[in-house]
Amino acid sequence: MSEAEESKALQVANWLTEKAVGGVGPLSSAEELALEYLNDSSYESNDKRVDSLIKWETSKNFSTGFITGLGGFATLPVAIPASLGASWVLQARMAAAIARIYGHDLNEDRVKTLILCVIIGQDIKEVCKQAGIKIGTKLTYVAIRKLPGEVLKRINQAVGFRLLTKAGEKGIINLTKLVPVVGGVVGGTFDAVTCGITAKAAREAFRQK
Repeated sequence: MSEAEESKALQVANWLTEKAVGGVGPLSSAEELALEYLNDSSYESNDKRVDSLIKWETSKNFSTGFITGLGGFATLPVAIPASLGASWVLQARMAAAIARIYGHDLNEDRVKTLILCVIIGQDIKEVCKQAGIKIGTKLTYVAIRKLPGEVLKRINQAVGFRLLTKAGEKGIINLTKLVPVVGGVVGGTFDAVTCGITAKAAREAFRQK
């Protein structure tokens, strides 16, 4: 990556964790979202709370295409399609809330890095390689927690670059622009599936063993 690309990539990563943890527009913060479930004594366990949160947030993500169509959802740091930006924020916010339900501090750098990592799922190994990090064949989220701050920053940057690369895929962008309503439905279906994958990764990353 060039210096300009590195700067943009880190900007995207920081923007995403900021909006996910702190909330944006009509969305409450991840802390507030988590407390809705933590303060509800009807749940038998935190696992049940997470199950309920995932079910609700996945259904919400299904309508992302229509939410962003209303305009003013968020101010994106670079040229990213609004539908993708909204989808990433909703997924990252869900992951952050899951982390909070399982007792993690959302202000910790390692937690923020893990939030970014669960969004890209299976791409994490390639991202770590791109960041110049030597890993074993069985990289786990536990291993990422042990990395020093400067290494976490490189991972964040690599994740941001991966997201920018996805944002540049012509098919996704053109589908949304050319057919707004159908694009919202198709994009929403994809988002629901992706959100489910993110939820599974977040549970694996943050559930206390």
